[in-house]
Parts: sequence; structure tokens; C-alpha cells
Amino acid sequence: MDSGRLLLKGGMVHMDDGSCRTADILIEDGRIATIADNLTAYGSARLFDLGGLHVFCGLADVHVHLREPGFSYKETIASGTRAAAHGGFTTICSMPNLDPVPDSMENLAVQQNIIARDAVIKVMPYASITHGRKGYGDVVDIERLSPYAAGFSDDGCGVKDRTVMKQAMQTAARCGAVIAAHCEDESLVNGGCIHDGDYARRNNLRGICSESEWRQVERDIALAEECGCRYHVCHVSTAESVELIRRAKARGVDVTCETAPHYLLLCDDDLQDDGRFKMNPPLRSARDREALVAGIMDGTIDMIATDHAPHSAAEKSRGLEGSAFGIVGLETSFPLLYTEFVRSGRMSMERLMELMCYAPRRRFSLGGGMREGMAADIAVFDLDREYAIRSDEFLSAGRATPFEGRKVFGRCMLTISEGETAYCDATLLNTETK
Repeated sequence: MDSGRLLLKGGMVHMDDGSCRTADILIEDGRIATIADNLTAYGSARLFDLGGLHVFCGLADVHVHLREPGFSYKETIASGTRAAAHGGFTTICSMPNLDPVPDSMENLAVQQNIIARDAVIKVMPYASITHGRKGYGDVVDIERLSPYAAGFSDDGCGVKDRTVMKQAMQTAARCGAVIAAHCEDESLVNGGCIHDGDYARRNNLRGICSESEWRQVERDIALAEECGCRYHVCHVSTAESVELIRRAKARGVDVTCETAPHYLLLCDDDLQDDGRFKMNPPLRSARDREALVAGIMDGTIDMIATDHAPHSAAEKSRGLEGSAFGIVGLETSFPLLYTEFVRSGRMSMERLMELMCYAPRRRFSLGGGMREGMAADIAVFDLDREYAIRSDEFLSAGRATPFEGRKVFGRCMLTISEGETAYCDATLLNTETK
């Protein structure tokens, strides 16, 4: 535990308005007390000499699978939040494909108790949309659960019944809750394991067509428009979905969406017969990837989330056909995107922070910001540090990443959550305590 007072000296501080300047930050009682030049009167504060490192509001990820309760052999709340802190995240939203499913106050409390005990950063759990997360049947008590949940999702499967989704959206609209939809028409999946494209045909593998995603996006947008619901589309992967969302926004529908780093950086041309390349939705075509990049550039895609989905080594060792769906991403997301888009000059740092920090915080009411009086949720990066991604350095229990060995810039050096040090790189550990 920290002393309650921290002083971050000499960092390049990225403010909420997009400006950046060298400044010191004094943290007291879990909040940013002062951002100013040459602070010296800091008493018993623990000192971190940042020496030109870059200081940001902590990243926020609205799509993370922590696997606990129910599947702790894949990941725990302790290991998952340590991994998040290692990646610069101070706030994450945990998905509901758990056991028990968080479909009641009692079941949600099981997860909340573990979060209170073990999490090193802030975790906001989703509740499910349907009882048992079945995608059909009874809708959960959204009004009762809403104050305690980041939103409502049946992530891992789509809501199959249009009437059920309409009922959920109507209730969510009344209480201002977000419906975060995994859009997948399982009748069109056909037991596929990768995108229905050239690689699948060349290798005689069953493919997952793009329509399995965009058809349900199309259905849900129409329902959200009718119900006036705050609607969010999870892990968008197809060009058709991007265009549907673009048109809906132009009509004034209250819709936001996310995509993940792997859909922006890879396509089915990059596939290898390795479980590290299997996720749901799958890596789509080069055309889809280009449409997603265009979507983050023009604002159609509001945010980037990792869809961090750890599995055991055995579950990911069976190639594309036999492995479980899902890869990890909390510890690679920022450096991959910074290297690909910001360092290359294709995107501003302000836009990347909008996608990875501010837009998710606004949409899901997560709070936070880099200004005096705000909770001290801070991530410090060495943007000039080049290194190769190595899964054996991850703090997550999961190791499956398609980016193994990829050279990136942007090492997380320090993560502070509500004034407490959640992660500190070894090179910063020898800091002076005053």
C-alpha cells in the first residue's frame, strides 16, 4: 500500500483537452491534488522521478473476460486486473459469461465480493440480458440491477429472440442503461471456426460468414431506434456492420460501438493454423479491416476494447479448428495501436486516447480524467521504448496472442488506480521516498 501521497515529477502530462506539458502531479487521498511546475513541498509523499515519461489518464476497457467466478483456471480477477494494470488500464468492465451468471443481485454479488477482495484496479461488471445468459427466455430485472452494473450483455452469444431484445431495450431505455450486444446469429455460424474467406476455402475449414454479425446489428439498430435505448455494439468486425452503424448515427440513433486491436491490425491473410489466431468474431478479410480502420478515423467506431479472453494452454493448443475462441490483449493493446497508428503519423495521440480512454468512460459513466480533483487513475508510458511482445512476460494467466514477437513502442512503466500503485516497472522501483 502507498502512503496516501505520491509525487510524480517531470512527466509529459497529457491533459483532458489534448494539451501536453512537462509538469509534476501531487496525489493525495486517492485524488489528483495538484498539477503544476516544480512542486517541492510534498512532505512524506513517495516520489517517482519520471524524467520525461508520458503521463495519461488511465486507459479504460469496456470488454474484458476475467473468468471468475466459475472458470478461474483460465484467469482470476487478481491475475486479470494485474494484467490490465500492466497494460495501463485503470478501469475495466467485466463480461458476464461466468458461473454463476450475474443475472440477479445475489449472483452479481458473488463477483463483486471477489472484485472487492482481489482487484488492483477498478472493475465494473456487466449483468446479463437474459436469465442464464441463454439469449432467449426471461429478461433480467434491469431496473434493479442497473445501478450496480456497467451495462447489460449476453456476450458470448447473441440474443436470439427479437421480442426478448425489444423488451430488454424498452426497460433499459426507461432507466438509462446500456445494452451492449454480442451480435451473432448462430443459425448462420454453421459450426465455423474462422472467417468464410479464401483461407477457409484453401484449407477446407468451415467459415463464419459476415452476415452472422451484421444481420443482428441491423435488427438491433432498428429496435434501438424504436425503443430509444442506449445501444452499444461489441467487437465489430465487418464492413457491413460499420456502414450500418454509420447510417444509424446519421439518423440520430443512440448507438456506439467498439472494435478490437486484432481486427485493425490483422486479417484472414495473416492466419496460421494456431489457436493464437482464433477468436470470435474471427479475423475477417482485408476489405473488412480497411473498413474498420476507416471507421476509427471518421468517428463511426467510438472506442477500442481488447475483448481480452484468456483460456488455458491446453484449450488453445488444438489449431484453428479445435481450439477455444479467444485471445488475450490487455497487455498489448496500447503499444500495438500506438506503434501502428500514432508513431506512424496516421492518427494523433489525442484520437488514440479518445478511443482507449475518454469515449469508453463517457459512454459507460466510468468517470475519470487528467485534471485536479479527479480520482488519481494514471498510466505512465515510455513511448520511445522499443521491445518485442513476449507472452511469457504477461501477468495474465492467458498467453494466446497472435502478436507474439512483434516489435512495438510504448512500454507501460507505472499504473496508479485511485492513488494506489497497481503496477510499477522494475526500473522505477528505486525511487526516492521523502
